[in-house]
Amino acid sequence: MAKHCFLVLTNPAQGKEKEYNDWYTNQHIPDVVSVPGIVAAQRYKLADFQMGNGAPSPWKYLAIYEIETDDLKATFDALQSRVGTDQMVMTDALDMSNIGGFIYSPITQRTTTEEVARMRRKAS
Repeated sequence: MAKHCFLVLTNPAQGKEKEYNDWYTNQHIPDVVSVPGIVAAQRYKLADFQMGNGAPSPWKYLAIYEIETDDLKATFDALQSRVGTDQMVMTDALDMSNIGGFIYSPITQRTTTEEVARMRRKAS
């Protein structure tokens, strides 16, 4: 089964951050993870410290969805068909004017600190 990550970058509507976070964590994440093929999700908030001195991120929040499917289009068709229904309740606390959504597929195996340390010990 192919694995993918779906990264969604969002902001709350002006003055609705508390409502947005409550909806996203308690309503939206469970709704999205109920779509066949979407197996996990986790939310992140932009950290105070950022590398470099480039332009600041236009998004304050990130959700990473883990997807396991051999038919990515069918998974996203199912997701889209639920938007705005009782299976995927939306809110005006989400700023719909500026959302980034990107699907990534792995090109390497996952590498951990322990694996690197083990490989380096063998090489010594």
